[in-house]
Order: sequence, then structure tokens, then C-alpha cells
Amino acid sequence: MPDEPRRRLSRRAALAAAAAAIPVDFATKLKAQAQSSAPGAAKEAEPAWKKLFGPGFRNERIKTAGAEINAVIGGSGPPVLMFHGAPQSLITWRLIAPDLAKEFTLVMCDLRGYGDSSNPPDGDDHANYSKRPMAQDGVDVMQHLGYSKFLMVGHDRGGRIGRRMALDHPDKVEKLVVMDIVPAHYLYSHVTLDFVRAYFHWFNYLRPPPGPENELKAQNDSALLRARDDVQREYLRTSATMQNIHSMCEDYRASASIDLKNDEADVRAGKKIQCPLLTLWAANGAMGRLYDVLAIWKEEGVNVSGKGLPGNHSLQESAPKETLEEIQKFLRA
Repeated sequence: MPDEPRRRLSRRAALAAAAAAIPVDFATKLKAQAQSSAPGAAKEAEPAWKKLFGPGFRNERIKTAGAEINAVIGGSGPPVLMFHGAPQSLITWRLIAPDLAKEFTLVMCDLRGYGDSSNPPDGDDHANYSKRPMAQDGVDVMQHLGYSKFLMVGHDRGGRIGRRMALDHPDKVEKLVVMDIVPAHYLYSHVTLDFVRAYFHWFNYLRPPPGPENELKAQNDSALLRARDDVQREYLRTSATMQNIHSMCEDYRASASIDLKNDEADVRAGKKIQCPLLTLWAANGAMGRLYDVLAIWKEEGVNVSGKGLPGNHSLQESAPKETLEEIQKFLRA
């Protein structure tokens, strides 16, 4: 990366880290709220994942070095680790999982702090929601299941974790699919008005807690009352809890602080993703309109391909047929 973008990245990291500072009293209060919640108070007779994925899938909760990860596993063939985006959960894969599972063993996880996975404490500089320990979660999950090497598919935040995983664990990730993103360090070092307008939440969530958390809690509680289908209710069942809302904000705060420092170190060292990488994006979405997505990713890896697809940001839900076809072709090759 040229000197000027590198300097911009460093400046953005410093500014964003200052904006993302977390007061200790809020973290203590949040922990107390979580401990006082009655466990299992609103469990369904039949879990939503079972309704949405159908026969052939099972649920497992797996302890990693820093969290407990909720996973739904199914299929047969080469293993594929699948990470969702924010503020979603593993049910985001429900429309493509049954067909993909005919050829691959799918390990679909809730990220730490999302869905039904655990909420680790924030850590210094939001470290426990950095992409590095979140990537380690994935490696630990696959090791627990007996897989030393695997394919990786990540949407949104999950793609950012997949990128970090491929850089930190090149011996583990054989192929990587990233969906509707460009690297966060690129975005923070190329801030434009169009980016701010399209991704205002990237900046809003950086404010110290509990401001963003309280706003999101009110919005999500209202949405949960209006939800009319199983998918909406299941997403909001977990994304409307204060613990998960705070964890998601910490994920964004980490992206604007410790993650930028890690990315800057990689840029200085000239590190690139070594495994084959496929990038897919919504051609008419914000990424497709604002950025040359493929060109940006070609700066990140040594073997990069990609294309724009119909649909919106959540390609696996808005264009499942086209998304499934591209993922299958790439993983089969």
C-alpha cells in the first residue's frame, strides 16, 4: 500500500479508537443484567433451527479458547465453515444450506456475541470482539469436529472474520468466499460522503455505550412486536437482547480500533491471502455502486475472482439460486 493510504489508515485507527472507548461502569452493569436473566425463560418446544433447516442437521454448542459457539451441522463431503453477518445469525443460510449439504459438510456458526453463542467480556481495546479471536473460534470449532483444513464462506462480518482467518491460519483455510464486503481498513482509509450515507451505522455504533445500545434495543423491541413470520421472530429473538446488541457494537468498535492496528501490521509486512478467494457482491447494492469490489480484493490476495449478483446485501437470502450456484462452482473446483 502506498505511504499516503497507510498514513490515512493509521490516522483513522487513532480517531476511531478514541471514539470507541467503553466506560467500565456500563460493562459491569451489562454483566449484572446478564447474570440476573432467567436462563431458558423463553425456549420454544421445537428450536427454530430445526424448523428452518429440516432433517439431516444437528445442533451442537462448542467451547473454544474464548467463547462457546452455537453451531448447526449437516451434510456430507468436504467441510465448509460458514459465518453470518450483523445483526444476523446462522439461520441466514437456511435457503442454500439444504442443496449445499448434498456435496459438503456444513458447519454453520453463530459468531461470538450473536445468535445463541456466548458473550465474552469486551477486553481492552475491544479485543475480545476483534476479528482475530473470532477467527480463532472458527479454527477451534473445526478442530473440535476433527477438521484440520476446511473451506470457508463468510457474509458481511463473517467475511471479515474469514479474511482474518485466511491471513492468520493459511494452513487451515483452503478456499475463502467473502460476500458483499470490501476490507474494513480500505473503507476507513477511503472515507467518502457516499460511504457515510450508505453505512451510517458504521459510525453510529462507535459512540460509547450505552447510547447506541439503548437506541438499538428500543428499535429491535418494537420490530419484535411487529414481526409476523418465523424468520423475523428468530432473528429478533437474539438480536433484540441487550447482551447481543452490546456485543455487536463491540464488534464494530473493534473494527475501528484493534482490527485496524492488526491490518496495518499486515500491510507493512506485505501479507496477502494465499488461498483461492471468491468475492460476491450485490451488483446494484452499495458495494457494487460505490467500489470496484473485485479490484480491491485483488490487492488482498494472490488468486482472486468474483462477480456481482442480483439481490441485496444479504445475497444468500435475496438471490439464493444465483449465490448457491457461484459458491458451488468455486468450492467444487
